[in-house]
Amino acid sequence: MTAFWSGFRPFQSRERRREAAERISLEDALKLLYDYERAGRSCTLESLAGALESSRDSAARLLTSLEGLDLVRSEGEALDLTEEGRRSAVRVLRTHRLWEHYLAHRTGAEPASWHRSADRMEHRLTPEETEELDLRLGRPLFDPHGDPIPTREGELPPPAGTPLTQLEAGRSAEVIHVEDEPPEIFEALVAQGFAPGSGVQVLETDAGRLRLRIAGRERVLDRVTAGNVTVEPLPPGVAAGAPVRTLADAELGEAVTVSRISPTCQGPSRRRLLDLGVVPGTTIGPELSSSGGDPVAYRIRGALIALRRDQAASIEIETGSTGSPGVR
Repeated sequence: MTAFWSGFRPFQSRERRREAAERISLEDALKLLYDYERAGRSCTLESLAGALESSRDSAARLLTSLEGLDLVRSEGEALDLTEEGRRSAVRVLRTHRLWEHYLAHRTGAEPASWHRSADRMEHRLTPEETEELDLRLGRPLFDPHGDPIPTREGELPPPAGTPLTQLEAGRSAEVIHVEDEPPEIFEALVAQGFAPGSGVQVLETDAGRLRLRIAGRERVLDRVTAGNVTVEPLPPGVAAGAPVRTLADAELGEAVTVSRISPTCQGPSRRRLLDLGVVPGTTIGPELSSSGGDPVAYRIRGALIALRRDQAASIEIETGSTGSPGVR
């Protein structure tokens, strides 16, 4: 009996891996069809195969399985989700976005790794584990890219915002979404200060590029890259993206008031600042600088804390306000 089981277990493991791979393929296809549906686009067998990077025959077998499970129906060349297929897709999407929120706010994972990790975990967490994660995170409404997280009931608001490429020269907007694929473009946008909550102003546009101002710096983006950013236009005449003063600009002995932590500051760095009491309205000021000028000791709520220059630069402060850093 021992010899039998020792030979049979690898076979079981291979079977489980095969079943898991099939389930992942089915769920990936459902999520893709849901993306098409949300975008108002029609998905065909060819587009399904292309998006999944598989052969037409493999996509056809996958479609047959989905139809057999009553998750997808085909009418002519168009593929549509059934109600159960839509619910299944939303469950996968909910887990994906919750996991990205977890990585962004509870770990030190790099932004470029959030999507890849969530792509794996969306297939591994059980519905019960997903609900526990949602509860532990405080039932967040958005993932770190600005995408809404489906509710437990599967509710999701309609797509909002305008592509950055459609903003006219001179108009300002607030960034509400930064697309995380392809990762190379996402990394470049994050490095330039694009994050949900950031203000941006279009200075000049032409057929191939946009000249912008974000966080006080001018940037030039090609239209493909800019197309990965969704914004909410601000009223005409309202400017955004102008230079902001940060704690790193404060002089020794100056007391300033925190306006917010930059949206680009995420994960443990953001949590540490919040734990130290760096919240809007708090008065803080530099009191002692190291010999090299970095780090600097700041007085906040009667205590001294040491911050590196890059940490201080992520704390935006109000202009023209002073006070006593030991008071609040």
